[in-house]
Amino acid sequence: MEARTASPRDTWWMRVRCALALVALVFSACTASSEVSTTPAGWQRIHCDAAVGSPAGAKDELRVSASGWKTDFSRHCVPLSEIASGGPPRDAITPLDEPGFIELARADSWLRPQEPVIVVTGTTSARAYPLQILIWHEIVNDTIDGVPVAVTFCPLCNLSLVFERRAEGRLLTFGTTGNLRTSDLVMWDRQTESWWQQATGEAIVGELAGTKLARLPSAVLSFEEFRRAYPSGEVLSRDSANAEMERKRSAPRAYGTNPYAGYDRADSPPILGFWGDRAIDGRLPPKARVAVATFARPPVAYVLDALKSPTAINETIGGRRAVLLFAPGVASPLDRDVIASGVDVGQAAFYDPAVGGKTLRFRANGNGFTDEETGSTWTVAGLAVSGPLAGTRLAQMEHEVTYWFVWSVFRPETEVRSP
Repeated sequence: MEARTASPRDTWWMRVRCALALVALVFSACTASSEVSTTPAGWQRIHCDAAVGSPAGAKDELRVSASGWKTDFSRHCVPLSEIASGGPPRDAITPLDEPGFIELARADSWLRPQEPVIVVTGTTSARAYPLQILIWHEIVNDTIDGVPVAVTFCPLCNLSLVFERRAEGRLLTFGTTGNLRTSDLVMWDRQTESWWQQATGEAIVGELAGTKLARLPSAVLSFEEFRRAYPSGEVLSRDSANAEMERKRSAPRAYGTNPYAGYDRADSPPILGFWGDRAIDGRLPPKARVAVATFARPPVAYVLDALKSPTAINETIGGRRAVLLFAPGVASPLDRDVIASGVDVGQAAFYDPAVGGKTLRFRANGNGFTDEETGSTWTVAGLAVSGPLAGTRLAQMEHEVTYWFVWSVFRPETEVRSP
């Protein structure tokens, strides 16, 4: 299927974020005075990790529209004033609720080998969610091998996370509020209309405030690496996404294009109107790409921007042996107008190096990796493709690959290490 040409209607909701940041701020200030007061209780009464760094004296008043929401705004665990309008109203950035999937060969006509995909595996299945689709929808409500999942991507902080959609005994489905907090996507669930911080997976406003979703393993890899690691895998279908947009009477999306062209510069800050009053951690450039070992306490971040060739980092992190594998070959989704033409920013993931009770040590070897103990050859996807361990997969360790500014605002205690 050929990529559709973007019309003004296709791209308006997305480009308004960058072009009309000032308008969003003015709108927020006006609605603060015109909306009926929510009379919120103090945000410190409910604990959530998303509140880390919020000033104790932060104003606790809602500055975005509450019109049409059934949300219990009296329950919240962050200062309401930190939530900013992103421009689009609720679900104008439309989540996918009925995703369809196709086999790898059928995706070859529209998905280039270097394009980034979110890789999620179940007990028997492996699925790729191309960022050329997620950049337009931000959330996919799906079920993989019986597990209900929310696959999420926040373009303004370059953060992809996957969560289980069960919380407090409820099965939830998620949408986009149209709001942001520290430039990060604020989601909502349709069952309670609670608002959720994507970066932490926590409900920050509403009935479920303080509740945290379970994280599920995922990684952003190139389509080529996904195809090599999971030859029986499935790919989120553009045709099914367009069909859902038609059913929802929403305009078709210009899949393959990037409505945030030029956003991906390491030294540029987030859009200040969506960021708030907090300081940005100056240890690294705001949009430095970091691979963060989130399984460790405190977390440990490795800067990826200077890496251009395959790299294996064998480390002890938080008392656990780990290996970070990096390889080039992934186009940035936030660089140029066409995602497939984006600059190569590489791909990285943390793995448990233990196989069969033996801890392996890895080194880069050509376009891949070799373990010193058996001489087997591995890919950045953690798959042994030759040698005595051929067919073996390394267990993924919890991690994130994202921009420094959004990670450090929620976890300021993070240690920074050089690769």
